[in-house]
Formats: sequence, structure tokens, C-alpha cells
Amino acid sequence: MHDISNSITIMNSTKFISKLFNSRLKEIDLYATQSYRIQENVLRRLLHDASNTEWGKKYNYAGIKNYNDFKEKVPLQTYDDIKPYVERLRSGENNLLWPSRIRWFAKSSGTTNDKSKFLPVSKEALQDIHYRGGKDTVALYLRMNPNSHFFSGKGLILGGSHSPNFNQKHTLVGDLSAILIQNVSAAINLIRVPSKEIALMSEWENKIEKIAQNTINVNITNLSGVPSWMLVVIKRVLEIKGKQSLEEVWPNLEVFFHGGVSFAPYREQYRQIIKSDKMHYVETYNASEGFFGVQNDLSDPSMLLMIDYGIFYEFMPLDELDKENPKTYCLEDIELNKNYAMIISTSCGLWRYMIGDTVKFTSKNPYKFVITGRTKHFINAFGEELIIDNAEKGLAKACQATGAQVLEYSAAPVFMDENAKCRHQWLIEFSKMPDSIELFTETLDKSLKEINSDYEAKRYKDIALQPLEVIIARRNLFHDWLKQKGKLGGQHKVPRLSNNRKHIEEMLFLNQE
Repeated sequence: MHDISNSITIMNSTKFISKLFNSRLKEIDLYATQSYRIQENVLRRLLHDASNTEWGKKYNYAGIKNYNDFKEKVPLQTYDDIKPYVERLRSGENNLLWPSRIRWFAKSSGTTNDKSKFLPVSKEALQDIHYRGGKDTVALYLRMNPNSHFFSGKGLILGGSHSPNFNQKHTLVGDLSAILIQNVSAAINLIRVPSKEIALMSEWENKIEKIAQNTINVNITNLSGVPSWMLVVIKRVLEIKGKQSLEEVWPNLEVFFHGGVSFAPYREQYRQIIKSDKMHYVETYNASEGFFGVQNDLSDPSMLLMIDYGIFYEFMPLDELDKENPKTYCLEDIELNKNYAMIISTSCGLWRYMIGDTVKFTSKNPYKFVITGRTKHFINAFGEELIIDNAEKGLAKACQATGAQVLEYSAAPVFMDENAKCRHQWLIEFSKMPDSIELFTETLDKSLKEINSDYEAKRYKDIALQPLEVIIARRNLFHDWLKQKGKLGGQHKVPRLSNNRKHIEEMLFLNQE
């Protein structure tokens, strides 16, 4: 059995290794003063590299001189728009959206018409976007925590699974995390666990058990993954070891790099099982479409927008979303504290692609932002425009007032009941029940009115909207719903807000079992 204490070297190798990141950190520091030039160069490079592809010829990339040309000539895209190209790529055609052969397809949650999206991942993007994002995350963390012993142990990286793509040799579809683990360098494999064989298992519940059994006696210094699924792994590790706090198992654990879902509902649960004051939490924004941001200040929840990867950014104000000719802006023209839908063009061959996430900028020098929600994950059945950012803040206040802890939740509108009343219905699984469910419900409703003026207006005198309703979910309800959908593990997430009742009706049916 591996002895954790013997794995700590007398000399801290992290201080030596961290110096290797100095030149890269100087480049990142230029974000504060040269953002326009950096993004201009990215766009120019992307257009040049794709000019002889089928897509590049169709839109005359060789003739595009600047951003205004680009947005005038190239239409905005959704997955449904590019799906015919993706199907051809998956069938083995080349040089359609990007010049190099596409061998990997990141499987992401679907659209209205499809269960899943299959997003192309080029070899250039693998290196220049995703792996570069991982390296920069470590570099920025070591700058924030100069006393780190990060490299004295190993990182537990939680990933999904992949499978063959159609009948094409040497091509794969799967979670982005699985594609990254499959292709990671041998050097990184020396400092990460679990083994590739375990990390890429497709059966999630068996995989959790294998990960727990194979890491409990390893010196883990860092964690990477989606908060909800990492919590499942941690709880199983504690159960096996018969411990109450994780530092009793991994005494040198110091950081959790998290992303995929908001950390807000899970923060208190992590504090209860990781009590060490040397523990840090760093948010990353690594989606199937690209690596976009990372927290670079432990005291500021905003993330630094990574602007010198193979990604050119555009932003659309939310009030332009449903217009026939919506206005879009490049980075230098955005306004602070305004919600935008994010649009990207990348070295994966995604062009003016709407990824479905909404962001709000908090700083311009450098550009820093927070994720505020999804363009399709909101409730606006009655003009209330409730977004995920509102929901997370309201839940946090309700938990604070009642001592509750929320494990998972989903909310949807009730359009009109038998008494002709409309309201929002929240289905919540608590890891710790509130002192009073009535006070929790009242506080959540009150907080949403304070946070969102549109919600407050619709709630005025209960005329348009009645007080919200909270339904307590049985234990493991959301786990069972995801399992029923074949979406356990990886990057699959519970839909937080829905503008229709499809998901919540399925969940309510399961809640009766």
C-alpha cells in the first residue's frame, strides 16, 4: 500500500516547476493592454487557415479584411445550421469547415431536434485551446498560491467516456473530457489519476467505485471536474475510509478546478467535507466548444477571458436574440454589467457559432466575466426573464436564512392551474433540509423580487404571478432522472430553469416512486 507521507519530497519541486510558466504569464499579462490587437490577430489567422476549405470558399474568406467584413459576409450559426457539415465530417469527408482532418467529436447536450450535438475537435484546437487552457489554469493558480505544493502529488481528473464514430477508423465521439484524457501526453499521465482504463469507463456507477478504490491511498493534491459528479466520488471515498473530512484521506489536497455547472449550490457541501483552510477553489470555463476562461484571483469570482487561443469572440445583447438581423459586437465594444449571448469562431471550424451561454463582463483591463446562464435555460413565461444567475443568488439567500443545503434543483412555470393561478414551481433535492420549508420558500421568492425587477413587477400584488411553490424531491431523484436519460456522469447536467414543463413533469412522475 502506498504511504502518502513518503511521497512528499523534502524539497518542494513546485517552486522550481512554477518558474517554467513565467514567460507564459507575461503573455497573459498583455491581455490588459493589447486585447484588441490580440483578438484581431486571432481572427486574421483563423480566416487565413480556413480560406481554402469548402466553408472558406463559400464565404470568400480570402477577401475578408476586418471584423466588419466578417460579420457582414458570414451568417450567425446554431448547431442545426452546421449539422449537415458535421454529418459529412463524421462520415469521413475533410476540408469542409477546417483544413485538418477531424478525428474527434465532442458529444454535448442536444438541441430541440436532437438528443446530442457532435462538435468537431481538430488537432489544432486540442493543443491551442483545450490543453493550453489546462496549462494556463495551473500557471495562474501557482501565481495566486506561491506556497503551493501542487506537483508534490497527483491530480484526480474526473472525465467521461467515448465510443467509435460510425465505422470510421481512428475517430471517436464522446465527452470532451474523455477526448482530452485519451490524447493527453505521457508526461501528464504521470501526474494524474485514475488510469486511462478507469477514467474512460462508460458505466458511471461502476466507474465511481473503481475511481474511489484506486485513489484512496494516493497523494492527491488537486481535483478537476464537474462539482456535482466530483461530490459523488468524494462521498464514496469518505465512506470507504470511514472518515468525515477529506483531508483525513488526502492531507495535501489544496485545490479543486471546477466547471460545467455553477459552484454556488455545492460550495457549502464542499466546505463541510473539506475543512482545511489551505483548500482553494478555482472556476474554469472549459466547454465542449472551447476553453474560454479561468479565475485568476481567488478573491474575485470573475474569470479571465482567454483571448490568444484559437477563438475569436463576439457578443450579442440578449434583447437582440430573436431579431432577424441581430447586432453583434467584438470584444472592444462590449459594455460592463450587461448580459450577452456569446458567439465564437474557432480552430475547430465553428464559425460565428452561438454556444448558448450568456455572460456579463465585470472588467475590461483585462476582460473578466461571469457566466449568467443559458440562452435556452431561463423562465420567461410571463415576462419575468428569470435567469440562472438570479436563481443561484436567490437560493443562496434562502439557504442562509434557513440553514439549508441544496443538492440539485430544477424549476419551471405553472401556466395556469384549476384556480387560474400562475406561478413558478421549484423541485429541490436538499442535502440538508431547511429549518422551515415555508421560510425557505418565502425567502427565495422575496430574494428573486429583490434581484430581478421584472420578476418583482410580475409578482406585484400576486396579479400576474402567484408566490412560487417548492416541492421537496426525494433522495437521488435527479440522479435517477439522469440515469433514465442515459446521462449519468461526464458533462451531463440537470436543467436548472426551463420555459416549459417537459423536464419537470418527468421528474415529478419519478418523484412519486
